[in-house]
Amino acid sequence: MKKILITGISGQDGLFLTNHLINKYEKLEIIGTSRQNNHSIFYKNLLSLGLENRGGVSVYQIDLNDYNIVNNLISDFKPHYVYNLTGPSSVYESFNNAENKKIITNIFDNLTSALIKSNNFARFFQASSSEMFSPDCNEKLNENSEFLPNSPYALAKLDNHNKVISLNKKYDWNIYSGITFNHESEFRKKNYLIMKIITAAWKIKNNKGSNLTIGSLDYMRDWSHAQDIVVAINLLTEKGASPDYVIGSGKGKKIKDILDYVFQKYNLDWTDFVQIDKNLLRDGDSKKIISDPRKIKNELNWETKITFEQMLDRCIGKIEKSY
Repeated sequence: MKKILITGISGQDGLFLTNHLINKYEKLEIIGTSRQNNHSIFYKNLLSLGLENRGGVSVYQIDLNDYNIVNNLISDFKPHYVYNLTGPSSVYESFNNAENKKIITNIFDNLTSALIKSNNFARFFQASSSEMFSPDCNEKLNENSEFLPNSPYALAKLDNHNKVISLNKKYDWNIYSGITFNHESEFRKKNYLIMKIITAAWKIKNNKGSNLTIGSLDYMRDWSHAQDIVVAINLLTEKGASPDYVIGSGKGKKIKDILDYVFQKYNLDWTDFVQIDKNLLRDGDSKKIISDPRKIKNELNWETKITFEQMLDRCIGKIEKSY
């Protein structure tokens, strides 16, 4: 019986990871933590992925900022695996809420401290971010690229990343930092860029909207589907040979590429409806962020399978069903 703790289970990564683990293992028990108190949406989303039997999965609203609560959870459940996916996910929001940085680092510290206290060196995955890299690097980014975070969110992620490296060495611990690049899915909220673009195009097509304003056409990102990313997360947590891995497709797409594909789906010319407002951009933001995932490919034989277009199609389908 594998006992697995997934923090932030109700987010898109937690959802796909839960589905992946249940389909992979016959005997497991999953405890998930969530900031949300309505867990019916999570179970409904699992069902939509084709998972008819959700037995062995329990979700609780737990304050992971409280060390005593975390310590009790770890000592009682005694997990074999911990996937720490929780914490504020919005880079922009971190500028407005100083507490977000503290939350990200505090949750990591509580989890790892409780595990060490229990002498339970469970295999541990820490969700890190491509936001940690220097915005001035024009090359593809790998595990040895320069880190130069330019947001409170990225600073917190880098702090945890460095702690992973230290804990790995100090305790010979199978603890891993997965540096994930942009990944989306049909379960993203509508205020995220891709879903925002799709929603605007659908509304324009159906005479419920007239325009869309974005910050740039030329910003390039490495977009993958979350379903592929969680396969890598699980794989490196089980078989990783070193404490850090870059996780991405290795391919870059511009925002303009999203507009071209989505608006064409609705037989629309986006140039008739889209305005550019550079005031929406962050100062010092990188124009291009693309992964170099050769390490995880060579060591663990992982690469993305879902194409950029397939990812967009799944997001389009979800938006259409929501209206």
